[in-house]
Amino acid sequence: MSKRGEQLQNRGARGKRRAAAERSGAADPAPRGPGGKPPRTGWRLWLRRLFVWGAGVAVLGLVFLAFAVGFAASSLPSFATLQATQPGQTIIIRARDGRELVEIGPSFGEWLEYDEIPRSMTDAMVAVEDKRFRSHFGVDPVRLTGAVAEWITGSRSRIGGTSTITQQLARNLFLNNNRTPDRKAREAVLAMALEWKFSKEEILELYLNKVYFGGGAYGIDSASRKFFSHPANELSVEEAAIIAGLVKAPSQYSPTADVQAAVDRAKVVLRLMREQGFISADQADVDVSTVQLKEQAGQNSVRYFTDWVLPQLDIILPETYEPIEVWTTLDIGMQRAATASIEANTPKGAQGALVSLDRDGAILAMVGGTDYVASNYNRATSALRQPGSAWKLFVYLAALEAGYTPEDKVVDTPVTIDGWSPRNSNGRNVGETDLRTAFAYSINTVAAQLGNEVGFGTVASMARRFGIDSKVDTNPSMVLGASEMRVIEMTQAFAGVAAKGAPVEPYGITKVTGASGEVLYRRESQRQSPAVPDYVVAGITDLLQAAVQTGTGRAADIGRPVAGKTGTTSSNKDGWFIGFSSGITTGVWMGRDDAKPVPGLQGGRAPAQAFAAYMRYAVRDRPVEPFDVTLEPPEWLEPDEEALFGEPEDYYYIDEQGNAIEPSRRDPGAGPFGVEGERGPNAPPAASQDFLEEATGGALPQNQRPPPRRPPPQPPALKPGEQ
Repeated sequence: MSKRGEQLQNRGARGKRRAAAERSGAADPAPRGPGGKPPRTGWRLWLRRLFVWGAGVAVLGLVFLAFAVGFAASSLPSFATLQATQPGQTIIIRARDGRELVEIGPSFGEWLEYDEIPRSMTDAMVAVEDKRFRSHFGVDPVRLTGAVAEWITGSRSRIGGTSTITQQLARNLFLNNNRTPDRKAREAVLAMALEWKFSKEEILELYLNKVYFGGGAYGIDSASRKFFSHPANELSVEEAAIIAGLVKAPSQYSPTADVQAAVDRAKVVLRLMREQGFISADQADVDVSTVQLKEQAGQNSVRYFTDWVLPQLDIILPETYEPIEVWTTLDIGMQRAATASIEANTPKGAQGALVSLDRDGAILAMVGGTDYVASNYNRATSALRQPGSAWKLFVYLAALEAGYTPEDKVVDTPVTIDGWSPRNSNGRNVGETDLRTAFAYSINTVAAQLGNEVGFGTVASMARRFGIDSKVDTNPSMVLGASEMRVIEMTQAFAGVAAKGAPVEPYGITKVTGASGEVLYRRESQRQSPAVPDYVVAGITDLLQAAVQTGTGRAADIGRPVAGKTGTTSSNKDGWFIGFSSGITTGVWMGRDDAKPVPGLQGGRAPAQAFAAYMRYAVRDRPVEPFDVTLEPPEWLEPDEEALFGEPEDYYYIDEQGNAIEPSRRDPGAGPFGVEGERGPNAPPAASQDFLEEATGGALPQNQRPPPRRPPPQPPALKPGEQ
């Protein structure tokens, strides 16, 4: 039988079997594919469908991507428009005489066309930022795959990031730095659109003229002039490596901030250039550390002031992106003198800060440290340090307001208050003395007794009246300056005394003008009501003057009337001198940032000497102004309840933060007061009976009079010791 006949016979047999199965009701046999093979089922079928669906989705995605890229490319500005557009806002800060202090914001050099850019610069940038720049289409698939692999494995082996040079340009031109999937997707689309519309040379030209290199420098020409003092078309291989290394982290690798970090990063760039064939091995072995960097201009301390001033623009100005000029109160000559005085007098290993205010609060000079480049932390406005005996200003202000006079007798004797026993710095007690001497020689035991008598809350309240905003504790040791203060607020308080008791507010901006000269902001003069009566101002000025003439502040004498106070904390951790003369108030602090002791540091030494060195220059063109210390207290003393707290019949207390508290409005059990103004067990002491007698003019029978307010006189034991 032939082969064809056998096939027909087999087919007939299969047909008979199928017909028999149908007649018997048996299940249909399994379906067959072509040639009698069983069809694909299970995972094979799903794999095939997945492949088909995936291919379809990919095709649709590519179509959509092509449409998005084409639309973005058609919407991109022209090359000339992108070349003319520069980012950021330029802010020029001027001194009080109009001279330019500093220019903040972007700095742009000359635009270099691609043919003018040194080949070493383009090669260095491509080597470190995007080695496949000339072959990819805006997004590097290899880099992208590597980034996904790193995300899965947690590895961090790559030197660069995932963004290509084109993606970085797209981000700098059109987007922000948010690390969101949406932003990354738009960045990729824009990068491909840039590659579609512009050549590789045009993209590199845009990138190298617009990328940020730190220090306000945008573009390689601005960076070259900033760091090397010459235009970018003169860049050497080593200099190009330094500049290319900045893009990753401008603040970290800036030669002006960390030379060694910049050199190390440049060596990485040179190695990559050699590995990618841009330079020879000999060129890669050059000593980058021999590159001559531009010497940074002096007077860097002015940046402490500008850093303090600039954030205030967000408050006083509406949002604007136009160039502006900020006219400030800073005096260039005084700033130089302040910087020199801190540098010359600050002990080795310590830091110093200075704030100088005019009589209306205008900041004439501000120094936040010994070197801004080494540390831009502003110790004049940010650091919280214990003021020591400089805090006694508020203790004696409260005592004078309570009725003391500079001639009143007090007793320097050991004292214990609530378990706290202060001691004088020289370890001695002199017995009876007067208030003026106790202040001039900064006798701690007298200050403690006065604070206890007038009330620690009253002292805190006095500090609040003169502008102290920092937290003030009201435990007994507060009278010796245990609470931490800022230099600027302590100087502000002393300036209030110099201003006849009227609190002052430090300020640094007088006006702001726009690009066309229009005034966007002008500071209005402010008038403050006196915080204390005239006789209190006269009394405290008398005491402050005595501290300089005969007491612990003698090193601050400048040959004209000076009033001030020293401050020294335990173990010589902080030294202060704050004082005023001829309408200028200056505060000086010295110490270590880690609050470790500084051998020999006392307020009456280095800080007072720095004060004197600065003030001799600051007041040289001002007339001599004798202090008015004529003390004319009223015949009878009465608290100014109506002016300070309300109606005279209301009885107020001062809480531990120095705030007025009306007992009748206190919640039950809240603080030291009970219900309806009843005094609780922890209530502060009320006014003494003899004080009330003087205030009301009343008299008690002799047998009902309390003992005298001040301790009885004792014979002097020793002469007053210096703090």
